[in-house]
Amino acid sequence: MFDTVLVANRGEIAVRVIRTLRSLGVRSVAVFSDADADARHVREADTAVRIGPAPAAESYLSVERLLQAAARTGAQAVHPGYGFLAENAGFARACEEAGLVFIGPPADAIALMGDKIRAKETVKAAGVPVVPGGRDPELAAAARELGAPVLLKPSAGGGGKGMRLVRDLTVLEEEIAAARREARASFGDDTLLVERWIDRPRHIEIQVLADGHGGVVHLGERECSLQRRHQKLVEEAPSVLLDEATRAAMGEAAVQAARSCGYRGAGTVEFIVPGNDPTRYYFMEMNTRLQVEHPVTELITGLDLVEWQLRVAAGEALDFAQQDVTLTGHAVEARICAETVSVKEGARGFLPSGGTVLLLDEPQGDGVRTDSGLSEGTEVGSLYDPMLSKVIAYGPDRATALRRLRAALAETVTLGVPTNAGFLRRLLAHPAVVAGELDTGLVEREVDGLVPDGVPAEVYAAAALLRHNALAPALGSGWTNPFAAADGWRLGGERAWTPHHLRVPGHEPVTVRVRSTPDGGTELLLPGADTPLRGSAGAPPRPGAEHRFAFLLDGVCHTFAAAPDGSWLGRDGDAWQVRDHDPVAASLGRSAHAGADSLTAPMPGTVTVVKVAVGDEVAAGQSLLVVEAMKMEHVISAPHAGTVAELDVAAGTTVAMDQVLAVIAPNEVEGVVAP
Repeated sequence: MFDTVLVANRGEIAVRVIRTLRSLGVRSVAVFSDADADARHVREADTAVRIGPAPAAESYLSVERLLQAAARTGAQAVHPGYGFLAENAGFARACEEAGLVFIGPPADAIALMGDKIRAKETVKAAGVPVVPGGRDPELAAAARELGAPVLLKPSAGGGGKGMRLVRDLTVLEEEIAAARREARASFGDDTLLVERWIDRPRHIEIQVLADGHGGVVHLGERECSLQRRHQKLVEEAPSVLLDEATRAAMGEAAVQAARSCGYRGAGTVEFIVPGNDPTRYYFMEMNTRLQVEHPVTELITGLDLVEWQLRVAAGEALDFAQQDVTLTGHAVEARICAETVSVKEGARGFLPSGGTVLLLDEPQGDGVRTDSGLSEGTEVGSLYDPMLSKVIAYGPDRATALRRLRAALAETVTLGVPTNAGFLRRLLAHPAVVAGELDTGLVEREVDGLVPDGVPAEVYAAAALLRHNALAPALGSGWTNPFAAADGWRLGGERAWTPHHLRVPGHEPVTVRVRSTPDGGTELLLPGADTPLRGSAGAPPRPGAEHRFAFLLDGVCHTFAAAPDGSWLGRDGDAWQVRDHDPVAASLGRSAHAGADSLTAPMPGTVTVVKVAVGDEVAAGQSLLVVEAMKMEHVISAPHAGTVAELDVAAGTTVAMDQVLAVIAPNEVEGVVAP
């Protein structure tokens, strides 16, 4: 076994690898960019090396700087994690040439399976069924021959980036151009392939493990059908779709795929499976690395996959055969990502978010595991992947695992950064998910029912109570001028209301009125209500939950996680940023551009394309700019026909969420002249 291993990654996967290294008594070396100087993986490693500025190209993607860090710390091996250079054959070769062991498959296997076109040809020759399709340079012709719908995929990478489902071939060229642009940005290679789209498919993958002595086994399957935009959200093992015979057949196909490329280490063979006939499965691709969802396989097999990656890389042989692999119980994983999730907010629905983690509570124990790279104070920006953590639940059966995971997501608190935890909890309660009736389109079909229509009234009540309590004089401070106290006291009359003007981003501002009552209680008048409700703050709900704010509203107890300054509230996995709202300032801001619409950044990121200039006439819906964050493109379109009155950005400009990008003055309508 190695003495020292450099982890060439960041975030939760770096923390995960470091945990196993520590359990084996192996010294860990973390690397970090300037943006990650105080990151959790840096603090948990035995030592750490700065490798460059924040952009990944100058740090985590710099082969030269990673090799230098390994040399400076005496590392004997490099674990690439997933993402960044994990599936980069050039990096694997560079490690070998530098005398380092690359903890992964041989470079030739990475190169072969990283080229989806060659990969399909190779496994097909080994007897593994593949999806019908075509490739560059005859991509468009192949797509038309297959007939709609078809799926465009980058040849050089995975993770759903650059994938486009085309149901209307009249827009094929436009979709190909967009897919090439995303593929080039994500993988540095815009080569595409096209495959026949299978409606209502299920995404099932097989975990394989191979040593350098001819041993190859599979560790069962994972169901990964709950996706959005081809990005996995929830994974589970085993799949309710497969019977033992199909599981064995798919497992053997995965083993043959691994053998066909001379594989070594942990890898995953992904299949597309028609939901109405699981015996007709097709090879999609092979991921030549550890998968994000590997914990569910670990929980049902009892194996530490990172440990076996290390042992195989150190030259050890597998000490078990296929017949020794048993699958026990059920495990489900949910990916916590930094993103806004309300489709009711229009353009902002399901886009990368960012911020500072103000309060963090991640569940562990009792059948629940959280793999995370977060800590309080972590700055989440737009430079890296939006996945923050993973919550995994295990149980003796699927129903128990699902219940435990829903409960764990309800306890997950990440205030300061919008996440999808509440959305995932509702998804896991959907009747089709509970019944195991899954397919890769389920989430997008049901999304409207999985997001809240608005902000619950008790969120505004809690925010107003917190603010009102902060105005009260401190106990024991001596005599207080009753006219200075913010309790609404008036000489000889009914106590006055104190208005709290509040706004949750993406929603209209509201006003909650609060006043003290003569008996020492509190009344709240909520938006749209005619009758006040009785409210009172309570003690934390349990020991160790001091960050929880409990209060009674009309006799019902509500409990929220609350940021220290009351600016964020969380409950059941959902979180709301509640800002103080100044109606006067807002009114002045609107009057500055009366009759015009300001286009703001829906996410923190970088402007990559600007298609207009000040003074240009634009049509309603016309594409004006493109903002990219975390390798995701978002097109900013004109809300109406008009003239570009302001343009505050250029290609390459870094923007914050809600930053004004442009202002579109509407055309003259019924005698109204645009400013």
